[in-house]
Amino acid sequence: MQLQRTRDTAPELAVRRLLHAMGLRYRVDRAPLPNLRRRADIVFGPAKVAVFIDGCFWHGCPEHGRRETRANSAYWSGKIARNRERDADTDFRLADAGWITVRIWEHESPQTAAAHIASIVLQRRSALLTGAL
Repeated sequence: MQLQRTRDTAPELAVRRLLHAMGLRYRVDRAPLPNLRRRADIVFGPAKVAVFIDGCFWHGCPEHGRRETRANSAYWSGKIARNRERDADTDFRLADAGWITVRIWEHESPQTAAAHIASIVLQRRSALLTGAL
């Protein structure tokens, strides 16, 4: 598990390249809230949008996540369940602080993901400018 990348994975890099090409600027691998010891993959600070690009295995993707592992299945099923609980808790805490959480599965199209993220960020930015937030 130590060799698993925590940042700069291929899906992350693909989405970040597209967002950057759209003219959006962001922070990478940053905690959205100072008192929250969880880091988002992409953070749009002023717009308060945190993006998480979740791996299918590690976060229990309903489409691609394996239901049973071949070795040490009790450990892995518990581990994935804890990851999902932590993800839900993170989403709740961020929402409580006025943030929008965007979760993207690693198998999703980078173009679709980037378009979705950009629409949310631009919507939030315009709401900030008009004082709606």
